[in-house]
Amino acid sequence: MSQEAERVYTINLGKVLLSPNNQRAKRAINMIKEFTRRHMKTEEVKIEEDVSHLIWSRGIKHPPRKIRIKMTRTDEGYVLISKFEGEEEQVEKKEESVEKVVPTEIVEPSTDTEPEPTAKPEPKPEPTAKPEPKPEQTAKPEPKPEPTAKPEPKPEPTAKPEPKPEPTAKPEPKPTSKPESTAKPKRKSKN
Repeated sequence: MSQEAERVYTINLGKVLLSPNNQRAKRAINMIKEFTRRHMKTEEVKIEEDVSHLIWSRGIKHPPRKIRIKMTRTDEGYVLISKFEGEEEQVEKKEESVEKVVPTEIVEPSTDTEPEPTAKPEPKPEPTAKPEPKPEQTAKPEPKPEPTAKPEPKPEPTAKPEPKPEPTAKPEPKPTSKPESTAKPKRKSKN
């Protein structure tokens, strides 16, 4: 067993779409296990919870099309499948190392004998506490005059509403029974 203890793979899960849509996430988990068994040449495979959450994150019908995983052979003899996060760390480090270049202002030489110094604008200090206004300066709102007469209540209607007119007579529906020629004759009673 001179195999590496750790490997990183990108597994294509596109064939999951061939299975019924209510079994796709289950099939994706099985495909990952089959892939691991084939490449790591072992039958004992365990999937970490993070990988399972990643597969099931969008529900059973829509698992991801690709997944990047790390396979690690443990001392107990099984292969542990975990989510690979190495690329994200490398990308973050590259972004930090690249400095943003800010274009500087180009100052044309002036005709004056003395060059004007460029001064940076100083930030204005923010007041820590608001000064309380003096009571003499605050204007008191004038009280609103109270209404002298109240509106009269509306009288309740005493008359009953007129009854609705009855609908006019409807045309009689056409009989749907069989014509008389095909109708069965009535039996005569023996009494």
